[in-house]
Amino acid sequence: METYKHYQTSVGNNLKTIQITTKYRYKMMRQDKIKVFCRVALEEACKKHKIELVIVKVLVEHSHLIVDCPRTISDAKLIQIIKGLSSYILFRLCPELRKRYPKGNFWNRGYFCASCGTDFERAYKYIENQELHHSLN
Repeated sequence: METYKHYQTSVGNNLKTIQITTKYRYKMMRQDKIKVFCRVALEEACKKHKIELVIVKVLVEHSHLIVDCPRTISDAKLIQIIKGLSSYILFRLCPELRKRYPKGNFWNRGYFCASCGTDFERAYKYIENQELHHSLN
C-alpha cells in the first residue's frame, strides 16, 4: 500500500493487523453460514466507522484482519468498534448464537493488534495463507 490518505491536518496510513478469537475459543465458524455472517458483520462494523478493511480471513475459531483506520482512532477504540459492533450485528443475523453466548459476548476479551506499515506485504501474505497454515497443525 503505497498510497497515503489525506486528512485535514495530516497525511499517511494507519495500517493495523488484528486477530480476534471467539469466546472460550469455541469453533463457532464451522458452518459456512455463520462464517459468511461473521465476515459480513466485520465488514459492516468497519464500513460504519470509515475503517477500510484491506483483508479479512474468518477461520473456525478466530479472525484475522488488516485495516486502515482513521489516524484519530486509538488501538483500544478500534478493537472496541470492531468487536462490539460485529458482535451486535452477528447476534441480529444469527439469533441461535444466543444459546452458546447468552450474555452477548461473541469475541474473547483479548486481542492482537499491531501496526504493519513497512511489513504490509508480509502481513498480507500471512493472513491470505491462514487456511494452509492451520491445516498443517
